[in-house]
Amino acid sequence: MKLLLTGCTGFIGRELIPLLLKEGHSLTIISRQSTEKLKALLGNNQSIHAIRMNPADSSAWNQEEVQKALKNCEGVINLAGEPIAEKRWTEDHCKEIESSRIATTKNLIESLQNQKKPPKVLINASAIGFYGSHPQTVFTEESISGNDFLANLCEKWESVASNKPRSTRVVIVRIGIVLAKDGGALGKMLPIFRAGLGGPIGDGKQWMSWIHRTDLCNLINESLKNASWSGVVNGVAPNPVRMKDFSNSLGKELGRPSLLAVPGPILKLILGDGAKVVLEGQNVKSQRFNKFKFKFSFPTINDAFKAILT
Repeated sequence: MKLLLTGCTGFIGRELIPLLLKEGHSLTIISRQSTEKLKALLGNNQSIHAIRMNPADSSAWNQEEVQKALKNCEGVINLAGEPIAEKRWTEDHCKEIESSRIATTKNLIESLQNQKKPPKVLINASAIGFYGSHPQTVFTEESISGNDFLANLCEKWESVASNKPRSTRVVIVRIGIVLAKDGGALGKMLPIFRAGLGGPIGDGKQWMSWIHRTDLCNLINESLKNASWSGVVNGVAPNPVRMKDFSNSLGKELGRPSLLAVPGPILKLILGDGAKVVLEGQNVKSQRFNKFKFKFSFPTINDAFKAILT
């Protein structure tokens, strides 16, 4: 299949792109990264064509090579978006977080609507931040959206994606905390835990709804192949855990104690409002995986840590 990819040169893309190539797909990758960085990341594979542009800039989509890629593509994977919890949520950064998702997706959808033969499928990212947060509520695909910055952002994001061409099947993946050792939340935690200084963040009671990166990539790949997949699916493993159990399991796998809790005020000082993603948490599950008959390679946190750390 000829695929058009946005937002796939980062943490998730490092595993997703090799998987898609192994499956025999031909990829056109849109990215803001420099040509040199793209070459270092993607190599000289003949099945990959990279286009450097800012997908949030509507005029960039008028380029001839972009229009050619849109005309020929059979499927689209849109994971574009600035990281949520890596910087303080200043007014400028919040605008960047929103624009990188909403403007990019709007430009993509408008471009797809202008095609005489739109792609068969669109896989569009969202996040479990859609649900807001609550210490007791279990959220599923049927739950309503929350009412905070992240929830409103995800609701807008999904609404824009749903305007895709009528003939294009859409799968919206509300992604949880993605685990792998070379990035994301776990990548930042590993050096601290290996030094014996790790522990739960906040009171440790908040839920963590997570997914191993391999399972997320397999989920995206299955969404491409299986025409029965459509609508919203929660991209989370079937067994969420509380922060204290996450920390204990990680410390045990590393052979290190996990006793030193990171106080919430310190995290807020570092991340500002972005700290609520980690401090409040969400218990998110999927009601759709049984219907789709998708099997996780790493259904429990212990399975995930063993695979990641051995």
